[in-house]
Amino acid sequence: MVDTKVNLSGVELDNPVIPASGTFGYGYEFAELYDINILGSFSFKGTTLQPRFGNPTPRIAECSEGMINSVGLQNPGVDKVISEEIPKMAKCFNKPVVANVSGFSLDEYAQVVRRLDSVPQIGIFEVNISCPNVHNGGMSFGTDPKNAADVVKRVKAETNKPVYVKLTPNVTDITEIAVACEAAGADGLSLINTLLGMRIDLKTKKPVIANKMGGFSGPAIFPVALQMVYKVYEKVNIPIIGMGGISSAEDVIEMMLAGATAVEVGAANLVNPYASRDIINDLERVMKKYNIERLCDIIGGAH
Repeated sequence: MVDTKVNLSGVELDNPVIPASGTFGYGYEFAELYDINILGSFSFKGTTLQPRFGNPTPRIAECSEGMINSVGLQNPGVDKVISEEIPKMAKCFNKPVVANVSGFSLDEYAQVVRRLDSVPQIGIFEVNISCPNVHNGGMSFGTDPKNAADVVKRVKAETNKPVYVKLTPNVTDITEIAVACEAAGADGLSLINTLLGMRIDLKTKKPVIANKMGGFSGPAIFPVALQMVYKVYEKVNIPIIGMGGISSAEDVIEMMLAGATAVEVGAANLVNPYASRDIINDLERVMKKYNIERLCDIIGGAH
């Protein structure tokens, strides 16, 4: 019998598969299709201090081996997430969840985490630092080591739960940001967030997405994500949740060999709502094929 258990900063998961934020709602939508307790955990929809309607439509563009989205952090705001969404989530999922949080200032990040901290089902905070810093000319928190470190420090002051930082790949050197986050006290890292992409409609001769550009995800970005996880693993001593184009059990093994302790499955859930379940169900077969008895033993095995 193979062992698929992994440990993220003291939070033990039955397996390393975590549906990514923004692709799995609050879980209960998928619970109508299958028992989502098969999952290691899941990262619920990105939460901000105030409700957000999101970006103008169209927000989605198809492309070869992937998709581009510019949803714009649409969510009901932290208070409604606590009062309405989490109670519904708790009825269908009985394991610790990952809370993905966003903010447009240091104070917003702190307030969101402060309010969510008392929710018992939240096991890990995943801090999305790809948001523009409204007090710093709109530059993303995640593109500057000092800004990234400042977010980590503020969030860590609000909670004793593990804080993982979700890193953007749209930087010159992602390891520089990773090292800064670790030095500021981050318990772990999630990478990568989406790449930047766009499509142009040949009939209208204009960008397909109303915001012109959006986040590119899907199988096409897997090799990019893999090399970034590999490089970051060699620079830090904290766990990594790897993501970016994962769509099979083989991808999970490959990402763990690069240095990930767990993985997040994103765009695949939007193409096939059973994707995460199917990956988990296939893990034992793939582990046996490659003579792997315990998944935790292969983390960073390619180094």
